[in-house]
Amino acid sequence: MSKISQAIVDFGNFMWGPPLLILLLGGGLYFMVYSRLLPFRYFGHGIRVLLGKYDNPDEPGQINHYQAVSTALAATVGMGNISGIAVAITTGGPGAVFWMWVSAFIGMSTKFFTNTLSVMYRGRDSEGKLQGGPMYVIMQGLGKNWKFLAVFFSIMGMIGVSPIFQANQLTQAIRDIILVPNGVRESLTGNLLIGLGIALLVVLVLFGGIKRIGTVAGFLVPFMVVLYIGSVLYILFVHADAIIPGFKLIFRDAFSGEAVLGGSLGGIIIVGVRRAAFSNEAGIGTAPMAHGAAKTAEPVREGLVAMFEPMIDTIIVCTMTALAIIVTGVWQRGDADGVTLTAQAFREAIPVAGPYILIACVMIFSLTTLFAFPYYGGKCFSFLFGAKNKIIYSVFYIIVIPVGAAATLKVVISLIDGAYASMAFPTMISALLLSPKVLREARIYFDRLKEGTH
Repeated sequence: MSKISQAIVDFGNFMWGPPLLILLLGGGLYFMVYSRLLPFRYFGHGIRVLLGKYDNPDEPGQINHYQAVSTALAATVGMGNISGIAVAITTGGPGAVFWMWVSAFIGMSTKFFTNTLSVMYRGRDSEGKLQGGPMYVIMQGLGKNWKFLAVFFSIMGMIGVSPIFQANQLTQAIRDIILVPNGVRESLTGNLLIGLGIALLVVLVLFGGIKRIGTVAGFLVPFMVVLYIGSVLYILFVHADAIIPGFKLIFRDAFSGEAVLGGSLGGIIIVGVRRAAFSNEAGIGTAPMAHGAAKTAEPVREGLVAMFEPMIDTIIVCTMTALAIIVTGVWQRGDADGVTLTAQAFREAIPVAGPYILIACVMIFSLTTLFAFPYYGGKCFSFLFGAKNKIIYSVFYIIVIPVGAAATLKVVISLIDGAYASMAFPTMISALLLSPKVLREARIYFDRLKEGTH
């Protein structure tokens, strides 16, 4: 490994140290205790908001609640659910899944606070358009003295939402599932050509803006979840006798740390939280940029619908992937990692069609994420350099796709992990400082709801 590659790996490991762990888990627990689980009591109301009962096209914003959630899920329900969970199991053992669950449940509270703030403190870009996200929350909620945090978030955000991981794993899937089994040898040129093909598909959607992204995501996200979950349910049905032992293994290994280098419980917790954050991004700050674009004058509504994301993404989709890998036993064989390990589980349970079903899911998962990420990165770039210049980031984004396709997984995932960790500090610090205002807004909203004035 080159010095640059090793430096990137070291950067990712350093950023995911105890301070960040305390900030994400401790901050999420604080939100839960401070609110006395208030938003959790209104899950039913959140579902009605998500289904469009309270949509008003005349309210400020660009997309409706469902499209905002779909855009956020398009960015989170991606390769982290297929290959990220495989990385978690190969590096932290099955017990890492338990800590992903813990992180996701706590993250639901974090999502409520951070995404309520994204609407409470929307700002306007250099073209006068209404925008949301941690950088605007910091500027509008904390003031100009905190601008350094907003700038730091935006810089790290452009790196964190770069397409290198999605492009890398989509390329690996196409290569290992389709090309290599059919006699096509792996090569750098081949990887670059796949990357160029992916870039072309992204261009077709990217330049349509957030409305096209929201429309495409709204159509593809339900389809990809149904297709993937249906396939995994079949795998679990075939290995039904291994499901309960699989859960037992997850709970047993969660507190042993035996599968982690050094055998420490802290190590396995870090692996689980790290992969959960990459999967559902609770506390990282990308989803607030999508929810900040929602057509609503009620910030609490957006916080409620955002809470569903960790549940769908991590507790449901990631768990199903983990069980597919565990019950088939593929995680104990060979040295496969990432999407290749998940592909082995599909091949084990569905010998002929399995790999091709997975590649269809991988295509949809990764492409929807690739469609959503440039919207986030463009917002960060616009905040720093002006909205009229965001085309520069779009071009950069497209160029990086072939680079990610040709890079190694370890370096790619370390770079994204490090950037995500860096984004979490401004997001969580601002949310913690502004939490009293969120709770005040929530109490007012729920009081009006009880009185029937909504």
